[in-house]
Amino acid sequence: MVRPQLPRSSGGEPPVVVQVWGDAALFTRPELKVERVTYPVMTPTAAVGVLEAIYWKPEFSWQVVAIEVLKPIKQFTQRRNETTDLASLADAASGRRRVDTVANRVQRNAVCLKDVAYRIHAHVLLRPRATKREAAYRDQFRRRVTRGSCFSQPYLGTREHTAYFSDPDPAMTPIEHTEDLGIMLHSIDRSSSPPGFSWFTARLDGGVLHVPADGIRVPGAN
Repeated sequence: MVRPQLPRSSGGEPPVVVQVWGDAALFTRPELKVERVTYPVMTPTAAVGVLEAIYWKPEFSWQVVAIEVLKPIKQFTQRRNETTDLASLADAASGRRRVDTVANRVQRNAVCLKDVAYRIHAHVLLRPRATKREAAYRDQFRRRVTRGSCFSQPYLGTREHTAYFSDPDPAMTPIEHTEDLGIMLHSIDRSSSPPGFSWFTARLDGGVLHVPADGIRVPGAN
C-alpha cells in the first residue's frame, strides 16, 4: 500500500513517526457529557499526550499531521467510577482540600475501543527559546523511541488505558476504512486565560486521519 503523502516541516523534513498500541482506549467525544463515548480513532490531542510522555522540552511543541489506524475498529462497554468533586490545581498542590470520592462517586457507562494500534506522524515546532536545530530534537526523539524511554507512561485517552510504543513496523498498513467523524478537538492554547480551543472537521480516509496545520479557534469553549 502506498504510504500517505504528508506535509514536510518548515525545514523540509518529513514527520517523525512512532507506533503505539494498547489493549483499550477511550478518546471521549466532547458533545456527550453524561456517558463517555469514544471517537473511533485516536484524536490529535491524545497523540500529543503520547509524544510528550516520550519526549518533552519547553523549547518546542508537537504538531500532529496524521494518525494511521492499524487495527480494525472494535468497541466494548465499560462501567467506570468517577467523582463529581474536583479540587482546584492550587488546592491539590498545597493539600488544603481533600477530594471526597466516596460521597461524590458516580457510575457511568463508557463506550471504549479495544485492541488498538496507531502510527503517529508529527513535526517538531521550534519555539523562540529553542537552543538547538530541529534535527537535534528529532534525533533525540527517535533514540528515545528505539530505547523505549519515556518521561511518564503514555496512555490512550484515559490513564487506565496504557499505551506501548516502538519504532514503526512497515509490515502493518492502515485499515481500509473511510468515515466522517464530525467535529474533533484540534489543539488547546493554554497561553491565554481562559484557554483557547481549536476544532476541525475530522475524516478517516483509507484508515488515515489527516490533521490540518490549524483548527478553528473558539476561545474558552468547553
